[in-house]
Amino acid sequence: MQESDMIDHRRLGRELDLFVSDPLAGAGLPIWLPAGAAARHAVEEYVRELERRSGHQHVYSPPLGKRELFDISGHLGYFADDMFPPMRLSADDEFVLRPALCPHHALVFRARGRSYRELPLRIAELGGMYRSERSGVLGGLSRVRAISLNDAHTFCAPEQVGGEVVEILRLIRAVHAALGVRPAGFRLSLRGPGEKYVGDDAQWARAEDLLRGALAGVEYVEAPGEAAFYGPKIDIQIVDAAGRESTISTIQLDFDKPERFDLSYTDSDGSRRRPVMVHRSLVGSMERLFAYLIEVHEGAFPAWYAPVQLVLLPVDDGQAAAAADLARRAVDAGLRVEVDVAGSLGARIRDAARRRVPYLGVLGAREAADGRLALRLRGGRSLDPMPADAALALIGGQVAARAAELLPAG
Repeated sequence: MQESDMIDHRRLGRELDLFVSDPLAGAGLPIWLPAGAAARHAVEEYVRELERRSGHQHVYSPPLGKRELFDISGHLGYFADDMFPPMRLSADDEFVLRPALCPHHALVFRARGRSYRELPLRIAELGGMYRSERSGVLGGLSRVRAISLNDAHTFCAPEQVGGEVVEILRLIRAVHAALGVRPAGFRLSLRGPGEKYVGDDAQWARAEDLLRGALAGVEYVEAPGEAAFYGPKIDIQIVDAAGRESTISTIQLDFDKPERFDLSYTDSDGSRRRPVMVHRSLVGSMERLFAYLIEVHEGAFPAWYAPVQLVLLPVDDGQAAAAADLARRAVDAGLRVEVDVAGSLGARIRDAARRRVPYLGVLGAREAADGRLALRLRGGRSLDPMPADAALALIGGQVAARAAELLPAG
């Protein structure tokens, strides 16, 4: 198909001013524009709150570290081809842009002594990492070099792993339902032939059995050779508008890094035990997530993470003050709102439709005088004029519920 006929997140990203790729910034380093940043921020807030409610503790860690950190983690030994070259500041001071967040989260665990009473310890972060992707495979948001990853690592006792994985799968289903993600399938990624894996056979067999148990009742396929170098994983797949499959959510078991970083906790009998490290991402990177969401919604995001949720359209200059006052009230109510006064009313309605704004509020002389608002929904349906406070409550209710529809059910 011609690009103009395709549901392509790169084309929609340009049309809707969501992000831009500029040669001066560099290939694979997109810049999020205000509209795209607003949508992303709403999603990030939701995910962080969901994680907080499920017992995760959030941290910040730097996007680079000393070379020794990634030697210990195994990334330089098993993942170096996907990493940027080290940056040498002096003969004994060499730094690396991180390709993953797990080494820093291992340092969080070992920041002090740990007790079995603290487990499972769930450490979460939306953090930056970097991959030295070849320029020929880069494209829009779906394949980038600077990655903002929704990531978490749970440190738990071996007997807690099964329950943790089941709970993570529950959270993934909740996030997917709220965002409108339509999974294409589940994949159990296993070891394949070769020497790119760490750990012993017993560890791998144990980890694979734990993941199979967590997937009981779920239809999945096994994918030998697709495991991480440190352990097997559950990958939840999506398919983009061009039919390409990729991973959006993942759960990975790791017996290796607790050994490498000498992580331990004090058990109830006073002995030292190794935790298991469970890597997980509910929605993957913000970049790949939004590449998918832009396409699956064709730019018409659910109202709760739409860049602009309400555009107010005064019919003429006589309603400008009333529109500005209503906009202030909408902002105070937590909504993202704009007032559009440029051009004819018809042209402004068409522009809001082009931008996929969920709600349009038309203010004529009668509505301004009566304190009412005539709402028009994305798609063209018009509602009868209603009190302005009721209109804001309707929109606010759908946003707070993170509803897929623009009107309450029933």
